[in-house]
Amino acid sequence: MENDLLKKVRKIEIKTKALSHQIFAGEYHSAFKGRGMAFSEVREYQYGDDVRSMDWNVTARLRAPYIKVFEEERELTVMLLIDVSDSRFFGTHDKMKRDLLAEIGAVLSFSASINNDKVGALFFSSKVEKFIPPKKGRSHLLHIIRELVEFQPQEHGTDIGVALRYLTNALKRRCTAFLLSDMLDIGPDCTPNYEDALKIAASRHDISVISIFDPAEREIPDIGLVRVQDAETSESMWVNTSSAAVRRSYREWSGRSISNTASLLRRYRVDSVSISTTQDYVKQLIALFKQKS
Repeated sequence: MENDLLKKVRKIEIKTKALSHQIFAGEYHSAFKGRGMAFSEVREYQYGDDVRSMDWNVTARLRAPYIKVFEEERELTVMLLIDVSDSRFFGTHDKMKRDLLAEIGAVLSFSASINNDKVGALFFSSKVEKFIPPKKGRSHLLHIIRELVEFQPQEHGTDIGVALRYLTNALKRRCTAFLLSDMLDIGPDCTPNYEDALKIAASRHDISVISIFDPAEREIPDIGLVRVQDAETSESMWVNTSSAAVRRSYREWSGRSISNTASLLRRYRVDSVSISTTQDYVKQLIALFKQKS
């Protein structure tokens, strides 16, 4: 069993490390370097300075306008927020969602490492399952990849808000965070359940959402009468997928959920990309990086 795990880890390391070196390193660098700024000093205000950089405490004390001066940080901190709820065990084609989550998480980890950034990970279901503080080094990266491949959560559901709140509390300095999830955390009215947590986290960190989905989750195929089960609640029911009305109703529900999620992310200026289990994620990730350049 241990040998099988090591083989899986090694396989994903070889594939994603090569992609990170050949494709993503340059895109990642241009997207994120220069975005992390650290406080350096204060100096007197000069004509043309950005008033948003005013240091009002020093200004009041010295009775003259002063601004804060920032300099580019030498390294960034990258956090992966990984959804490990049971809905990731779904896939109607060659890959399950969990396979895609693991590969993308590994690619992001290696891309950050190539740029000398620290990488950490937070695994969540309906609670925070595991937190790996940001560090550097090959053994640390392999620890994260091992967890990406084989982590076994205690809970089954999804609570994106609890992960975002943990991030806000755990990392005081601004970080670059990637939320990898199917984003299926919505209420009966198709409204996302995590708006308050997202609003606060997005004001303190640079958050990007990578939404993973399987095509059958967005449009039910016509395959007759089937028994379906919710992976997170274990509730099951019979569904007549041959009914055009049933398929249309589900398609409308899915469309509203996707639209409401996208609207929420735009509201708080969170860059996002959706990647299907049938798609080449390389192009989609590059598109995300270009959004942030």
